[in-house]
Formats: sequence, C-alpha cells, structure tokens
Amino acid sequence: MQKLILFVTLSILVSACNEEVNLDLLIINGDYYTATSTSDNVKAIGIIDDKIHCVGTLESIEQLKGPDTKVIDANNQFVMPGFIEGHGHFSGMGSSLQNLNFLKDTSWQAIVDKVQQKVASSKKGEWIYGRGWHQEKWKTGPEESYGAYPMHQGLSEISQDNPVVLIHASGHSLFANEKAMQLSGISIESPDPKGGHIVKNNSGQLVGVFEERAMKPILAEFDTYKKGLDSEQQKQLWYDAISLAQEECLANGVTSFQDAGSKFFELERYTEMAEKNQFDIRLWAMVRHSSDELKGKLSDYKKIGIGNNHFTCRAIKTELDGALGAHGAWLLEPYEDKKEFYGQNTTEVSEVAAIAKLAYDSGMQLCVHAIGDRANSETLDIIENYQNKSDDPLRWRVEHAQHLNPNDIMRFKSTGAIASMQGVHCTSDAPFVVKRLGQLRAKVGAYAWKALLNQDVKIVNGTDVPVEDIDPFENYYASVTRKRMDNGMEFFVENRMSREQALKSYTLDAAYGAFEEDIKGSLEVGKLADIVILDTNLLTCDDLEIPDTKVLYTIVGGKIKYKSESN
Repeated sequence: MQKLILFVTLSILVSACNEEVNLDLLIINGDYYTATSTSDNVKAIGIIDDKIHCVGTLESIEQLKGPDTKVIDANNQFVMPGFIEGHGHFSGMGSSLQNLNFLKDTSWQAIVDKVQQKVASSKKGEWIYGRGWHQEKWKTGPEESYGAYPMHQGLSEISQDNPVVLIHASGHSLFANEKAMQLSGISIESPDPKGGHIVKNNSGQLVGVFEERAMKPILAEFDTYKKGLDSEQQKQLWYDAISLAQEECLANGVTSFQDAGSKFFELERYTEMAEKNQFDIRLWAMVRHSSDELKGKLSDYKKIGIGNNHFTCRAIKTELDGALGAHGAWLLEPYEDKKEFYGQNTTEVSEVAAIAKLAYDSGMQLCVHAIGDRANSETLDIIENYQNKSDDPLRWRVEHAQHLNPNDIMRFKSTGAIASMQGVHCTSDAPFVVKRLGQLRAKVGAYAWKALLNQDVKIVNGTDVPVEDIDPFENYYASVTRKRMDNGMEFFVENRMSREQALKSYTLDAAYGAFEEDIKGSLEVGKLADIVILDTNLLTCDDLEIPDTKVLYTIVGGKIKYKSESN
C-alpha cells in the first residue's frame, strides 16, 4: 500500500511537469530534502513565479525549460526548504547588529573594553547600549564581583558622563552603570518590585544588576532619552536595523522569521513594508501588549498573508516567568542553589488568562513565554481550558518550554499545545542547569525534546536571536547532539532529536506552528519556492561538519536573495 501511495504521489508530481509552460527557475543535480516522504525520488525542481510548479525527474522537468529559464546546477549539494526561525526578536536582532554585541565575549573585561571604546566615540550624555553578556559563560570573571556578577564601579569609572545599559543575553536582566542608575532614581534604598530583584551585595551596595521587573525604571529612562532624539532619525535607525536583520537572515538561509513580540507601531510599519514589497524574507509576528492595551484593537492588527505572504500577524505574546540563568524561571520546587526561592512570576496568571480570552475571541494564537515547570504547568492549564471549548486545534504555543514536570509532558499532546523550543538554549545553558535544578529535574524535564516527540508533539525550533546567534547550523548541531561546541560537554544526550526530526522542527513543523504548513515548510508542488542550497548534507554528514556548513543560495519566492561569494 505504501508503495502504491508513493507511486501515485510521484505520478502527480511528474504530471505537473508535463504542461506547456516555461519555468522561471530550474534547480538540477541537487541532493534533495523535501521534508516529505518523496525526498529520495526528487531529481529536479521547477519554479514559476513564486511557487514550486513541479518536483520530479530531470527529464520531465527539463522539457519545461524555456529561453529565459534560469538554471541553478546544485552540483550534488544539499537542497532543502528554507529555514524557519521559530522564535526570535526581529527588530531586536537588527538593533543588536547596530549596537554593542557581547554574545561571543568570554570575559567581563572584554565587555568593559568595548564599552570604553564606545565611550571614546560618544558625546557627553549619550546613552550606550549593548546586549548579549552572560556571567555563566565567562572563562575569566570580574576582579570585583558579587557571586558571578561584576560590581558596577569599574565600568562606572570609565563612563562617568554616559549612562550605560547592557542587556543580559536572556533579555531578563540588565547591567547599569552609576550614571544610568542615578538618572533612573535608583538608590540603595530602592525596594524590589513585584516580580523583580535589584541585586545588592552583602553590604547592601548596588551591584548594578537588575533582574526581571526591576529593569523597568532603567529601560523607561532609556526610552525617554530615545524619545527626546530626532524622531525621523530614530525612525530611520529602526528601518536600518530591519534591513540589517533581513540581510542576516538571508546569509544564514532563513527565509521565514517568527517574531516573538512586536509593538503596535512595529506591526504598522511591517504591514506597510509588505504592501510596498519591501520584504526579502517572510515575517510572522506576535503582537505584544497588555490585555488593556489590546482590547478593541486586535481586529486592526490581525493580518494574514500581506504582500504576497510576506507578513502575517495572527498571534499574541505574553509571559509568565523569567530565565533560569537569572533564577527567574518559575519553579514548582525551590532552586537547588537558592533554597526557598521559586523564581519569578513576572506576569500575573490572571493577566495571562485575560490575554488568552482575547486571543480565543479574536481567533488568534496565544504564545506564552514559560521556562520553569510551574510556568509551563500554569500555561497548559490555560491552554487546556480553551482547547476544551474549541472543536478545532487552537495550536496555542508554549514559548521555550524548557523545564517540564514529567506529568505535563503528555499534556502537550492532549491540549494540542505547540512546544516552541530553541535547541541552542540547551547547550548554552548546560553549564548551570544541574546547578539550578539538581540532577534529577535536569535529567527528566530539561529540554525534553525526545520525550515530547515520542508523544507526537510538534516542536518549533529556533534560536531566540539576539539571545543567541541566528546561525541555524549551531542550533541544529545542538539539537542533534546536545553537546557544547567549545568543550564538548554533553547534556543528557538521550533526549536529543534525530537529524530528520530536527530538520522538520526547522521547516515543516515550524510552519505548522504558524498555521502555514499549506504554503511553506516543504518542497512540494504549489508551495512557496523558499529554498536554500547548502554545501553539506545535514542528514548524512559527520556531527563535527554541521557547524561549518555554508549557505550557497537562499531563494525566497523563486528569487535568489543571497548567493555566496564562492558561487
């Protein structure tokens, strides 16, 4: 029966190639991965306009080659659907490319040096902004510290006339110098806000680190500063950042990007860009506002397939907790290394429930940031409540779903919840997960990809850029090995994905997580011609070859948007 189905499928594909038409683009001699069962039998792909017109034998497809058909000879290189970044921050990535970026820095001193260089080229009073530091990843710690955190005095000394705000890699804490704290009204008497923590040393001195909701006064002061700048200049900086973000996506083979939280003004700009054909990639966005701000406005911002499927907003983002590294993940049991502390519930459950009602009533997806097992359990309670009211799968998403109680793993399947997880977070966080959770919790519930996949739960993969680099190959390597690239440290490898599972989580299953599996995510007739050609077969290569994979072509809607210099 399976052979008969495959024969019929191939007959349909080949017949699609036997029409009297001329192809716009023909890809031949590739090693094809279609994300479907037909991969082994594909020898060529024909494209007309922005869609795949036919997939099949070289002989049948070559008959449709006309005088103006562009031909790409893949030379036996790996041809696959374009990567779908399943959870990232689009404008944030662009901004990180414009400002100080610390993702690759392995010491506090390297960060201080970058700030000092920026101070030298900045005007007095100008704010200095950076992102990407992570105290758990430094090979060389600060000279003066409180725990793993540096004390602010050294940085404050070299930046006395410039407020400095440096966002943690997770986005759930920040480091501020003395000038920024003064402008924000922060002193040693400032109390912790609900859902946040102002870090002070044993003597009660400000360290300079602000966790979760404690970041708000400093970020508000920074926003006030930005609003005081020339509005047109700020707007142009935003557009420049978006341009940089698109270029970064294309160079990395990312043809679609699922944005994890945009404000109304950004959604308006994205819509206008799509209507004016100014997108080179496809953007799918979650709106991020409070329930009060969202009331009565969702119909204005819900957009599907604008600009020939280049922009969609059909989801709402909210959160329940913070990040594990900053002890912000909300847990069912206390932290192993911070007894009697359960993490941060950063948004009231009642507020998330109010947003869930808005999502259900407006036909939008709910996407909840949940990292700790308590946050995941509370999220699944909300999803279960509304899924029980619906005759159709809601496909509501748990963003991160990093640390799960084993009892909740099966609830993903029963509720139809999508697990939007980032492979590289596993290996990035590996050095401190056991320290935070203990051996047992880390083993059975941390980044439980295999356990979820065994329940047929859809996993949407991504990088959470700019929390991590957008590089899909580092992320894929983490997904299929659960090993760190720098020192080979393994993190409970029994829960790794297979090569095919990881590729589907980055293509077809990622499309499913956005209600877009009918138009993208696989190389099938009628789907959008979003394709990448790589120099490495990700299904058969050695593990160590994966991170060095190079993108040769990135094709979006049948148009070559990126071509490596070697081609």
